[in-house]
Amino acid sequence: MGRCPNHKNSKKKGYSHKTALRAKFMKKGDDLIHTELRVDERKPLPVDEDLPGMGQYYCLHCDRYFASANIRDDHFKTKLHKKRVKMMKGAAPHNQVDADVAAGMGRPDNGPKLRESSSVIPVAMEAF
Repeated sequence: MGRCPNHKNSKKKGYSHKTALRAKFMKKGDDLIHTELRVDERKPLPVDEDLPGMGQYYCLHCDRYFASANIRDDHFKTKLHKKRVKMMKGAAPHNQVDADVAAGMGRPDNGPKLRESSSVIPVAMEAF
């Protein structure tokens, strides 16, 4: 009978203008934000004309810039921001050691050794 009606463009569905632009505004990872929150130094933000609000209104937990203080304060009341704050107060969200152990790449635990390695006698291979 024929192919599906969207056969020609089924591979292109993930590549839209919006998806390509979203990569431009990628946020920092949760682990980087968590380490920045642990540092006690709070430096004043430099003025940057390319960012909204000249880069002066910034939410550290969500890694977002806002156009004004009122908009930033409204953001602080949202559920998404409160969830991020709660997540950042806990343990570190991700580290490489945990990822390796979860993937099965950790050091294997085979139990205690049954005999010494020096008591094993090497066997010489015979030439054929």
